[in-house]
Amino acid sequence: MRATSPVIVGRDEEIGLLSSALDAVRRRSGRALFLLGEAGIGKSRLVGECAYRAYGLGMPVLRGRATSTGLVVPFRPLAEALASRFRAAGTPTDPELAPYHPALARLVPEWRREGSPGYPETVVELAEALLRLLSVLGREAGCTILLEDLHDCDTETVAVVEYVIDNLADLPVLFLGTLRPEPGAALDLVRSAERRHVATVRELGPLHDAQVRSLTGSCLETGPAEIPESVHRRLAERASGNPYLLEVLLADLLDTGRLRRTDGGWEAVDQPDGSIPSDIVRSWARRLERLDEPVRDLLLASATLGSQFSVTVLQTVTGFEDRALFTHLRSAVEAGIIAPDGAAPDRYTFRHSLTAEAMISSVAPAERASLARRAASAIENSGQPLDEDGRQLVASLQLAAGNRAGAARQFAAAGRRMLASGAHGSAVVLLERAHPLADEADRAAVAESLAVARAEGGDLDGALALADALPPVPARSEAAGRRGRIHVELAWAAVMAERTADAALQVEAARVLLGPAPPPGRRAALVVVDGYLALLPGHGRPDRDPVETEQTVQKAAETAEAEGLPVVACQAWQLLALLRREEGFDAADAALERMLSISTDHSLPVWRVEALVRLGANAFMRSGDASRLLSARAAATDLGALRLTRTVDGLLAMNAVLCARWEEAQEIIDRSAEASARVGDLSAHRYLLLTGATMAAHRGRRRDMDRALAAFRRAGGEQSLLVPLRAGLCRAFSALLEEDRERAAAALDEALAWELDHPSYYYLSGRYGLRPLLRVLAGEADRTELEEARAAPGGCLAWNRQFLELADAVLLGREGDPAGAARLMDFFALRSGPFPVAHHLGLRLVADAARVDGWGDPVAWLRTAEEFFYGAGVQPVSTACRAALRQAGASVGQHRGGWDRIPSPLRSSGVTPREYEVFVLLPERPGNQQIARSLSISPRTVEKHMASLLSKTGRADRAALCEYAAECAAEPA
Repeated sequence: MRATSPVIVGRDEEIGLLSSALDAVRRRSGRALFLLGEAGIGKSRLVGECAYRAYGLGMPVLRGRATSTGLVVPFRPLAEALASRFRAAGTPTDPELAPYHPALARLVPEWRREGSPGYPETVVELAEALLRLLSVLGREAGCTILLEDLHDCDTETVAVVEYVIDNLADLPVLFLGTLRPEPGAALDLVRSAERRHVATVRELGPLHDAQVRSLTGSCLETGPAEIPESVHRRLAERASGNPYLLEVLLADLLDTGRLRRTDGGWEAVDQPDGSIPSDIVRSWARRLERLDEPVRDLLLASATLGSQFSVTVLQTVTGFEDRALFTHLRSAVEAGIIAPDGAAPDRYTFRHSLTAEAMISSVAPAERASLARRAASAIENSGQPLDEDGRQLVASLQLAAGNRAGAARQFAAAGRRMLASGAHGSAVVLLERAHPLADEADRAAVAESLAVARAEGGDLDGALALADALPPVPARSEAAGRRGRIHVELAWAAVMAERTADAALQVEAARVLLGPAPPPGRRAALVVVDGYLALLPGHGRPDRDPVETEQTVQKAAETAEAEGLPVVACQAWQLLALLRREEGFDAADAALERMLSISTDHSLPVWRVEALVRLGANAFMRSGDASRLLSARAAATDLGALRLTRTVDGLLAMNAVLCARWEEAQEIIDRSAEASARVGDLSAHRYLLLTGATMAAHRGRRRDMDRALAAFRRAGGEQSLLVPLRAGLCRAFSALLEEDRERAAAALDEALAWELDHPSYYYLSGRYGLRPLLRVLAGEADRTELEEARAAPGGCLAWNRQFLELADAVLLGREGDPAGAARLMDFFALRSGPFPVAHHLGLRLVADAARVDGWGDPVAWLRTAEEFFYGAGVQPVSTACRAALRQAGASVGQHRGGWDRIPSPLRSSGVTPREYEVFVLLPERPGNQQIARSLSISPRTVEKHMASLLSKTGRADRAALCEYAAECAAEPA
C-alpha cells in the first residue's frame, strides 16, 4: 500500500520564496535559487510546486534531472529540460535564435543537421546560447528552468549552470536547482554563488515533531490528533524528520497490518520492537520478501544497474523474454517501487534514489558482488558495441564486483572517447576515476590522457602539474613517442593561451623525448607549435631567417598531409599564410586556399571556417570590401562556431569604423563585446575594445578613446599583438584630429619601434601609410622611403594606399610636376572613397604643401574638409582649415548655425556657438594663448568668451569652469 501526502508539509517559507521569485521574473528580474538537503527531505516536492505555480502564470517550464546511476553523461539534465518543453510545445522558431541552433544542437535533436559534423562548441559558448534561448522563451511571461539532483551531474552541466546564474540578473528567467550537501563541483558552485550573491540558497532541514504528525495525518487522510501515539513516536524516531523515510516506514506499517483502519479510526497493533524495521534497509528487505521471486530478482538486477536503468540493458542482464519482462516491470510499477522515466521511453526509474540504494543494501555483500559480476559479463558479452554510457556502466559493475583493473580500463576508454568528442570536463572526471584504479602498467597512459583532457578543458596548470609528475620513460622508445605527443599537445594549448614560457618548456620536453630524428608526423607538429610560439610577444627571435622559417613550416605542412594528419596540416598552412604576408597577400591567400581545401576534404568544419575568415580578413584589408567577411560570418554562424563569429564581428566592426559607419560599428561592439568578455574570449574582446577606441579616435573624442584604451589595458591588450594598432590607428589619428602632428608622429614612431622588436603581420598601424605621409610633409622622408613603404606587403592595402598616394603627390609637387601631383590626387579621391574621415583628413594634411608648392586646388580641399569636420563636430580640424583658408587669402564664411551641437543645459543658459567652441577646449585646461591659436582668434576675444561663460554657467572661477567642461565631455552625446 502506498502512503504519500497530497500536500507539502512544513515548507511554507520555501514556498513563499519560490512565489516571490516567480513574481520577480515576471518583472524581468532574473533569480537563481538552490534547494540543498539530504535525500528524501522534500526538494523534488518543492520543485513540483514551483512548476505548478509557473504553469499557472503562463510561464514556459523546463525540467530536467541528473542521472544518479553514476554515469557521466554530458549535459543530460539540460537536454532533458529542453526536451520536456519542446516535446509538448515544439521548438521555438524565433529568427534571432538561428545563429545559436548549431551550438544548441547537442541539446535539441531537432536542430541537428543531417550530414553536418557540427561544431565542437566550448561549454561557455553552449551556455551563452542556452541563455539566449531562455531569454527568448521568457520574453512574454517569464521562463522557469528546474534542474534536480545536480550533485550527480557532469562538470559540463555545472559549468553551464554557473554561467547562466551569473548572467540572469536582467533576464526574465528563474533558475531552480536541487542537490544534496555532498562534496563536489555542484556544491562548490552553490557555495560560491551564495558568497557572490548571485543565488539564494535554502538548506532544507528535518521536519519537527508537529510537522511529522501533520504529514502522517495527511498521508492517512485523518486529523493529526487521530494518529495513535505509538505510531507517531515510532515514525518520528525512525524517520528523523525525513518526509520520504516517513512515508516508506508508514507504508511498511500498513502493508504488515501493524497499522490499520477500524470503524473508530486508526489503530496500532502492538508488536515487539524487534519486529519493527530499524531503518530503511530493513524496511525494503521486508517489502522484497513479499514480492514474487521473478519480480524480486528483476528489481535486484535493476538496482544493481542504478536508480535509473534501460529496459534493453535489463533484458540483457536478466535474460527475460519480452512478455515476462514487461509483466514483471508492470508488477513493480503497481507496487509503487519503480515508474517509467518520462524523459526516455526505454528507461525506468526507481521512485526515489534511496530505494535502489536500500534495496541493493538489503542483500549480503557477496550476493551484491555476484549480481554486479554477472551483469557486467552479460553486457560485455552481448555482442553489441559499447558506447560511452555502456562502458561507464560496465566499469561501475566491475568496480562493485571488486575488479579494479577492469573498471579502470573501461573508465579510461570512456574518458578518451569523451575527450575525442570535445566533452573535456566529463573526460577529466572519467579519467580521474580510472587513474587510481589502474594497474601500474596502465597508470602512466591514463595520466597522459588526463593531462591532455585537463589542458583542453581549460585547466592548463593542472595539466602541466600532472605532466611534470609522470614517471620517466626511456628516450626514443615507443613510450617516449607517446609521451612526446602529449607534450606537443600541451604546448599547443599553452600557445593558444598565450603562455609563452610554458609552451617553450613543453616543446623542449618533447624534443628531448623524441630525440634529434623524431618520426615525420611528430616533427611536423613540433615545427608548427614552435612556429606559432615564435610569433608571441616576448618569444620572438629577431635573428631568425624568415626564408628558412617559411621553408621549414612548408615542409611540415607537406609532411603532415603525407602522414595523414589533416589538423596539423591546417595549422601549418594557417601559419604559412601569416609568414607569407611578407611576400604579399597573394601568397598568403594561396596558403589559406590550401588550408580550405584540406579542411573541406577531411570534413574539418572548424578549420574550414577558420580559412574562410582569414581569407575574408585579407580581402577586407586589401580592398576595404567586407563582402567575403560577411560570407565567412554566415559560414561560422551556420556551423555554430561562436568564437569565430565573434572574431569576424570584430573585423566587421573595424571595417565599419574605417568607413565611418558609426552606428553599425557601435551595434556590433554592443552585441559582441560583453558576450566575448562573459565567455572569456580575450582575443576577440581585446579587438572589440580596440575597435571602440579607434572609433572614438576617428570621431575626435579623445576622452572616450582613453576610456576604451583603459579597458583594453585591463583586458591584457598591452601584452597582445594589437599594441601597434593602439598606437598608430588610435592615438596617432586622435592627435591629428586635434591638430597635433608632433604627438601623432611620436605615436607612429612608438608603433614602429614595437614592430621592429616583435614579429608582426598586421599592417594598419601606420608604418606603411600614414607615417610615410607625415614624414614627407615634415621634409623628413624622400622618395626612397616612400618606395620602400609602397613595395612592402602593407603598402598594397587599401587603407595604406590612400596615404601613400598623398605622399607621392606632395613629392611630385615639390619636384615641379603639378600635373602628376594633380593626377595622383584624382587617384586618391578614388581610393579614399570608402574612408570618409581619412579622405577629408588627407585633404587637410596636404593642402598647405599644395598651396606652398603651387599645385592642385588647396582652397577647395580646405573648404571641403572644413565643412566635413565642422559637421562631424571635430572642431580643431575645422578651425585649422578656416585659419589655412585665411592664410591663403580666401574668404571664410561664418557658420551661423551650430546651436544644435550645444547641450541643452548650456543652450538654455544662453551659451553661443562661438562660446561653445571655447568651452569644448576647456577639459584639457589650456591657456588663453593656446585657445586663441586653436580657434584663430585673439587672446582678448578668448578673455571675453571666458568671462561670458563664467557668468552664464554660474561657475566661481576658471578651474570650476574647466571641471564643468570635463563633466559635460564625459557624458554620452
